[in-house]
Amino acid sequence: MNSNLGIKTTYPFEHYDPSRKLILTFREVTMKDVNLLHSWMHEKHVIPYWRLNLPFKDYQAHVKEFLADDHQTLLIGEINGSAMSYWESYWVKDDVIGNYYEFNRFDQGIHLLIGSESYLGKGYIYPLLLTILYHKFQVSETTKVIAEPDIRNAKMIHVFKKCGFTPIKEIELPDKKGLLMFCERDVFERRWTDWKQNKF
Repeated sequence: MNSNLGIKTTYPFEHYDPSRKLILTFREVTMKDVNLLHSWMHEKHVIPYWRLNLPFKDYQAHVKEFLADDHQTLLIGEINGSAMSYWESYWVKDDVIGNYYEFNRFDQGIHLLIGSESYLGKGYIYPLLLTILYHKFQVSETTKVIAEPDIRNAKMIHVFKKCGFTPIKEIELPDKKGLLMFCERDVFERRWTDWKQNKF
């Protein structure tokens, strides 16, 4: 991730979860991923919250525009080499969410979805989210990661809470009513330790 903050984090990033025998990998999206992402945006569990079930050419243009936006990095999350999730990692200070709270200039944010329905309900989201949070907190100046899931998405709100996020307030974003949530570094570090010790 190259940003106008002058901070660089590198991808692909890989982590091995020995207790679950999972290789977790995050790599940057390229235009070669558009077909896959387009198919995920048409999954019934994705449509209500992302609303990007567009015609292919329109979605292709959307991805091209997002890839050119240097305040965010688009990622594919993989488990044991299989692509199964999509992530948008961003800097709050250059994002619309920066209008909704008094941010620190090194605050980061995250959007995510599980792609294929076959990966739902199997607990994969927890090691993936914890791993990308670990990677985000490698930026020493970052003390907070935020999320703003759709207020209707109770399952995702539960996931964020379990991984160390605290609900702050409901907010009216341009495209949804969201729940602003904060994950502070010290809380995350406790969650990360619990996960590694199988106490999660």
